[in-house]
Amino acid sequence: MVARAHTVAFEGVEARPVEVQCAISAGIPAFSIVGLPDKAVSEARERVRAALGAMAVALPSKRITVNLSPADLPKEGSHFDLPIAMALLAALEIVPADLVEQTVALGELSLDGDLVSVIGALPAAMTAAEDGRSLLCPASCGPEAAWVDAVQVIAPASLTAAVRHFTGQTPLAPASAGEVVTTGNLRDFRDVKGQERAKRALEIAAAGRHHVLLVGAPGAGKSMLAARMPGILPPLSPAEALETSMIHSLAGLLDEGGISRDRPFREPHHTASVPAIVGGGRGAKPGEISLAHNGVLFLDELPEFPRQVLETLRQPIETGEVVVARANAHVRYPCRFLLVAAANPCRCGHLAEPGRACARAPACGEDYLGRISGPLLDRFDLRIEVPPVAFSDLDLPEAGEGSAEIAARVSRARDVQTERYAEASGVRVNADAEGGLLEQSARPDSEGRALLQKVSDRFGLTARGYHRILRVARTIADLDGSAEVRRPHVAEAVSFRLSSALAG
Repeated sequence: MVARAHTVAFEGVEARPVEVQCAISAGIPAFSIVGLPDKAVSEARERVRAALGAMAVALPSKRITVNLSPADLPKEGSHFDLPIAMALLAALEIVPADLVEQTVALGELSLDGDLVSVIGALPAAMTAAEDGRSLLCPASCGPEAAWVDAVQVIAPASLTAAVRHFTGQTPLAPASAGEVVTTGNLRDFRDVKGQERAKRALEIAAAGRHHVLLVGAPGAGKSMLAARMPGILPPLSPAEALETSMIHSLAGLLDEGGISRDRPFREPHHTASVPAIVGGGRGAKPGEISLAHNGVLFLDELPEFPRQVLETLRQPIETGEVVVARANAHVRYPCRFLLVAAANPCRCGHLAEPGRACARAPACGEDYLGRISGPLLDRFDLRIEVPPVAFSDLDLPEAGEGSAEIAARVSRARDVQTERYAEASGVRVNADAEGGLLEQSARPDSEGRALLQKVSDRFGLTARGYHRILRVARTIADLDGSAEVRRPHVAEAVSFRLSSALAG
């Protein structure tokens, strides 16, 4: 007799179904696991043996073979412990085999039989729902998995509790979804003195998800401005919250099963490696750009990042997804993020201050910002010079307009875009529009087109630069409540694109 249980193997945000087959046959006593397991899966036999021993279940003196099918799919992680144990218990006729077959299981076993939390409960619940099965997972993972309404989630605290449930001795109630997590300490733009042009640029960026580069002297407020971006972004829609939470589930970042409606804000240090930023490493885990999906990725001191790291951002910015290539698999992660980058104008930071600039000015600034390649710079829709704040501005009272007022305008502009692109697949905001859809939605009036022609002749705009100006102009028109893109909207978009120190 071959007993079967079901689990999943993770490939990016996808949870691939895996059938766990267990056969007990005559022969030299052995317990083997086959089907391309990694080290953690191979060690499951010792954890399963100890956990069954803690339940006073002795393994028979026979040959036990566990096959993880499909056999050519790599199996990684400790979450295979529970499905292997359930298949073995079904083969021993301790639990009903038909009930085990109707369940997708994942969880790590401790030596005393307790179930330990694992990553990926939310994607696993999605796969279980698609297959029409229930989900069996550790108690600590239950609130996370229960967010998928279409699946029944059973979340015991131990293997003993799971056995009692399947044998009908102590049935467990389905798990309830965790709390909706909200961040109550969002920073307010009202704290920022001066820098009205930079505030305006960030408002436009938030409304259309346009990438921003802030260049200014140390202490001008670049990091302060960027840190306030989450406060003006609209909450995640239910679909976006599920997308983002699936990635965070695989990274083990969901706290007690709670799903957040706040947009992610990730700020990796400039010493981060390529796998840390784009994903990879053991198990091809999601990187910072995927953890920032549907949110903000803030790269402070942009020229200090290794060139290899910066160049890997070019393709994900355009496509909205990253492919982590491995010898035996290609793992895809979504990464539609709003990139906010900050940089000093030169290494000392005082290039724009004649009394403090070094003797190598302006060559020092050209060398320093030259670390940002032209193709990457071309992908920033808005480029802002952030001047030092005057003492007179610091002595002013708080600004009358804070994040709440800006967020209301951003939300109205986002609602307009949602209605505009309702029938366009994969397009949610103006930054996603391209081709005929962009020409149709962002075509300027005659005066706006004439201005664009002059700008193109004077500055030699690339095709990418032209289309990015159109997208930004469309967003400015949305903030203005205008159905048509007019010359003032185009002029403002051009002014942000062609900052004097960063024109291109």
